[in-house]
Amino acid sequence: MPIRSFSRHWSRHLYLRIWLAVVLVVTLLMLVVGWAWRATVEHHAAPPAPREWVVLNAQGEVLASTTRAGPGAPLAFDLTLPDGQQLQLQVQRNGERNGERDRPHAMPGMPGFGPAGAGPFSSHLPPHLRKDMPWWAKPSGFFWMLGLIGLAVAMGLYPVVRRLTQRLEGLQRGVQRWGEGDLSVRVPVQGDDEVADLSERFNAAAERIEGLMASQKSLLANASHELRSPLARIRMGLELMGSATADASAQARNRTEILRNMAELDQLIDEILLASRLDAQEADIGTVEAVDLVGLCAEECARVGATLEVPPGQPQLEVPGVAKLLRRLVRNLLENARRYGASGQPAPEEGGIALTLTQQGSTVRVTVCDHGPGVPPEYRERIFEPFFRLPGASERVGGVGLGLSLVKSIAERHGGRVQCTDRPGGGACFEVSLPQSKTANT
Repeated sequence: MPIRSFSRHWSRHLYLRIWLAVVLVVTLLMLVVGWAWRATVEHHAAPPAPREWVVLNAQGEVLASTTRAGPGAPLAFDLTLPDGQQLQLQVQRNGERNGERDRPHAMPGMPGFGPAGAGPFSSHLPPHLRKDMPWWAKPSGFFWMLGLIGLAVAMGLYPVVRRLTQRLEGLQRGVQRWGEGDLSVRVPVQGDDEVADLSERFNAAAERIEGLMASQKSLLANASHELRSPLARIRMGLELMGSATADASAQARNRTEILRNMAELDQLIDEILLASRLDAQEADIGTVEAVDLVGLCAEECARVGATLEVPPGQPQLEVPGVAKLLRRLVRNLLENARRYGASGQPAPEEGGIALTLTQQGSTVRVTVCDHGPGVPPEYRERIFEPFFRLPGASERVGGVGLGLSLVKSIAERHGGRVQCTDRPGGGACFEVSLPQSKTANT
């Protein structure tokens, strides 16, 4: 059990698994290289030539010669003296008689076999004649050298592997915290490799989901608040209609008020559903086709009595998009100008609400201007937030604060943008920029 728990502890850490895998591969590689090198050396090494031993006289003449019969064997000489006498002479190093002969003898290149001119067990030579091999040149030294190289590789690889897996562990902790409900968590992005790219994608996805969740919570909270008003008015109207003191005219007024509140309620639900579909990028919002903005804007301007201005000589301006969404965009801008942008009936020379279509390069701009009090600079960004109303705006004029938010969402889904500016002479202008179709005006 302790071994199993220990192995499970090690296997749970990716950096240890990567590091051990690299170390094992390097170790096996060094062992294979060492074995191949040793086998090659032994295969190509020439057998040592037998040494010839001679006996010389004082004049330097060779009296006899012989070779060693085997490792540790004595040297046997057959000498013929000047008087003709035969003499057998054996020469053996001191100490080889006392058990040294039975020891295994070193081969050339092995410990105990000295350099050229030294026989086996050269350690028995006098110090001035002995020349030992360096430790790294011996077979055991070679494997020690491999071990040191492997240790150096392991120590050098550990910080590299640890740095890589530390980023993975940081990403893992961030994903775990995010999965536990902390949608604000972000992971640090370090480097420019695959781990950094994964961190960037996680942060982008987390930010997108956090924004969607915040938008849904805000939408739900505001929708719950906005639904109370028409429902309360409907309930009050029904109670008044059921009163015994209500006359026919009062009942008619209550009925009209109930119908108006039901229409407002239906519009609110429709806009909430549309806002939810626009927030979901994968939701199907309709078929994209070439939409003629001149004809669409002319129909909507006729409905509210607004003035339409188009560039001269351009009977149509087409943009790619969903026709019903672009119609909703134009209608919301005109309805917003009619509700909040006109105080009483405008003078004929003022022109009332004006919708202008212009083309600049590959961009078509839809501009709706009114003669109302305008929008203060500090609210020109917030006015596009869901359910936002300017301070002092009355609910009696209609609307729930989703019209301009839908305009922004529709424009962004079509690759455009919307902004609020001042109108020269007073009032506000809402300008929507949309990319033009490639087949426009052809």
